[in-house]
Amino acid sequence: MSDRLVIIPTFNEKENIERMVRKVFSLQGGFHLLIVDDGSPDGTASIVQSLQQEFSARLHLLERSGKQGLGTAYIAGFKWALQRNYQYIFEMDCDFSHNPDDLLRLYAACNNGGADMSVGSRYVKGGGVENWPLHRRIISSGAGIYVNLILGLGVRDATAGFVCYTRKVLEKIDLDSIHFVGYAFQIEMKFKTKKNGFNIIEVPIRFADRVLGTSKMSMNIFSEAFFGVIRMRLRGV
Repeated sequence: MSDRLVIIPTFNEKENIERMVRKVFSLQGGFHLLIVDDGSPDGTASIVQSLQQEFSARLHLLERSGKQGLGTAYIAGFKWALQRNYQYIFEMDCDFSHNPDDLLRLYAACNNGGADMSVGSRYVKGGGVENWPLHRRIISSGAGIYVNLILGLGVRDATAGFVCYTRKVLEKIDLDSIHFVGYAFQIEMKFKTKKNGFNIIEVPIRFADRVLGTSKMSMNIFSEAFFGVIRMRLRGV
């Protein structure tokens, strides 16, 4: 039984899913994978099911009916992990914008680097983005400044979705109290981690824009994050 679980939410990722599964399983350390699929009409879940015949002990699938949002997918995955003996629980995207090789560095930061949560960060020394237009760079970096101005979070890449949690962090946070589903979900999880006294360390990564498949970004997600930060400040937790 591995102590490491990578949670990957999917919606229409048939172009990427098999390559991602095989890449994660090629890494040292014996990572397990939980795919949380929101009823992808392109057959993503069926591809995972076929791969389970090859990776029966390491590849897991949680199917949900309809697109319910990134945050709720991760919450479902966290609860699934906590019902088992995983000690390190990871978030990452399926589109290879997050380099699976960096899972090893996120793990090391939590295992022996003093982190309770490690964040794959674009905005610390050594990190960066690739193939992004200027306007997207400005929006993304500006979001980090905005979040820290309002919340004092102290995390430069506050919206980052490439994260390793130690089990004790997820056990401490009331997962049913998480309000948000998009980028605001990522901010809220970091905010609650810090509020509970845990140590967050940022690990530099290179973030590459997806090559295959379709982005899930929308104005609703952006709006939720913008106004959600104010709500977090007012609530305080």
